[in-house]
Amino acid sequence: MTRLTTIRGSAAPLPIDNLDTDQIMPKQFLRIIDKAGLADGLLYDLRFDERGAPRDDCVLNQRAHANATVLIGGANFGCGSSREHAVWGLQQYGFQAVIAPSFAEIFYSNAMNNRLLLVQLERDAIDALTREASETPGTLLSIDLERQTVTSGSGHRFDYAIGARHKRMVIEGMDTVDLTLDSLSAIEAFEQRHFARHPWAQVM
Repeated sequence: MTRLTTIRGSAAPLPIDNLDTDQIMPKQFLRIIDKAGLADGLLYDLRFDERGAPRDDCVLNQRAHANATVLIGGANFGCGSSREHAVWGLQQYGFQAVIAPSFAEIFYSNAMNNRLLLVQLERDAIDALTREASETPGTLLSIDLERQTVTSGSGHRFDYAIGARHKRMVIEGMDTVDLTLDSLSAIEAFEQRHFARHPWAQVM
């Protein structure tokens, strides 16, 4: 898979704390046997009213943010249930990264396992990026995955932390199965040493 080292595009500000996976991907859009069509359900109740008409006040319905590839969220983004459809829906809609002050743990794992980059920044940095995206829609934002930096359109740069395993997964497009297979020779060597010391434990 092609290495992903830079994400560059405009950002859509959605500063809602505790935005849960039930809101990100409502239950009525889970009645499928594959991943297709989830973009339609993304944040449906925020994007549409009870009659199915687009809400003018939703940032995702505004032309200036129509092609955003980065979503700027609030604290505890992705809390609630463990539904992986929330991640798939964000990706199908066109988002490659979400920047927020904090993320729910299960959502974080699901996202990284599917190559959706999650960037955690301090609240001050989030506020600055949200303000810029709101005041100057369409301004490009750049994320350098190798250097672990976010650079706003106005030139402000913020460093972010990420574990080595998750960083490699996103850059190289690996999931947890790929990581395990990548260590197959070490696993087999350990197995041989283990059964050499404890031959009675080996299943014949």
